[in-house]
Amino acid sequence: MTSTDDRNPADLLEIVRDSVSAYCAAAHDFGFDPDAPVVRLHEPTFGAEEINAALECMLTTHVTMGRKVKAFEREFADLFGWRHGVMNNSGSSANLLAIAGLANPAARDGLKPGDEVIVPALSWSTTVWPLIQLGLVPVIVDIDPLTLNIDPAQIERAIGPKTRGVMIVPVYGNPCDMDAITDLCRRHGLILIEDCCEALGAYYDGKPLGGFGRVGTFSFYYSHHMTTLEGGICVTDDFELAELYRILRAHGWVREVEDQQVWYDRYPHIDKRFLFVNVGYNLRPTELQGAMGSVQLPKLAGFVDTRRANAAWFARDLSRFGEFFDFQQETPKGRHSWFGFPITVRDEAPFAVTDLTASLNRAGIETRPIICGNIALQPALKDWPHRVVGDLRNGTRVMTNAFSFGNHQAIGEQARSYVTDRIGAFMRDRGLA
Repeated sequence: MTSTDDRNPADLLEIVRDSVSAYCAAAHDFGFDPDAPVVRLHEPTFGAEEINAALECMLTTHVTMGRKVKAFEREFADLFGWRHGVMNNSGSSANLLAIAGLANPAARDGLKPGDEVIVPALSWSTTVWPLIQLGLVPVIVDIDPLTLNIDPAQIERAIGPKTRGVMIVPVYGNPCDMDAITDLCRRHGLILIEDCCEALGAYYDGKPLGGFGRVGTFSFYYSHHMTTLEGGICVTDDFELAELYRILRAHGWVREVEDQQVWYDRYPHIDKRFLFVNVGYNLRPTELQGAMGSVQLPKLAGFVDTRRANAAWFARDLSRFGEFFDFQQETPKGRHSWFGFPITVRDEAPFAVTDLTASLNRAGIETRPIICGNIALQPALKDWPHRVVGDLRNGTRVMTNAFSFGNHQAIGEQARSYVTDRIGAFMRDRGLA
């Protein structure tokens, strides 16, 4: 028998690829099983192709951020028409990097400690925490109860003498009213930051989200529209800001900037291999993540199309219970990418949201709250400077009355019908259908 040492690495790699493909074909079945029904919040978007791409990075031992990451950054930016993409290790890191760059003394027309940034009540923790971590003051305003997005009228109401920015969250991929928001940012000279971590593949008036403000952020977490397992990216058309993000991403180092020579010329007396020109973090992704991203990206449009078709079906079928439920409304001129399917139980309904979610969970249908609800009610915020404008009643109502269930690429006709059938059974048990 031929020893392993004598075999060609290319032939061995083909064996590995074939073995991974065979394993995935035998072990992975994420479709709906009516005999053992489970509808999860998410099923993997990746398979043998992505696993092999990541595994090949390990086999070459080229695993730290390099050519694969750069290739993915370019592919991602080119697909959506942005000039620059700076990948990092998570969507939360993307938000941190986005704010850190804007709040850095090297940023042109940036943010300074004590400046206020308006955020929606319905947001994620790491939408707000980077503002606090960089010495900024979050100003929390209410949402529109139909779209679940930040209400432009409430933004206008909240603007004060210290307000310098607005950080929006297109909830579950539903575009915000970008006409109104960009107009008020222009009129008041505010920096617009787009936290699109749950909104990949969404558009407003034909333009992809993430490109309306100074910087946009996206997440490639396992359960999002596409994945690099963990991962995120900052996108911008501002070359100087992108270069600053590259510096801050990796220790304050110039090694990954596109224009290194400007720094070498400025500091010729320092070894250019270890030249640090700013503060920094270590938010670098790995080559495995870049490789997976390049495989996933061409599949994104199909994933989003499936989510949109599912959401339309859920809305039609559940409209019979419109007396008891409110459904998220797609923003006019927007193209929603439907991270999940949110439902708000009306105050006058003769049951609580927890009654319904408990029933669905018992039936094998996973549910979750909508993001973190009203961020102003989360206990962590009380220890830090912030400002609240209005009573935030709509954000609070989402926190107390709303939930979502899975809406992803692995949900098909049987799974959709099972979910709405179980909701129908819950209503019939209470004499409401």
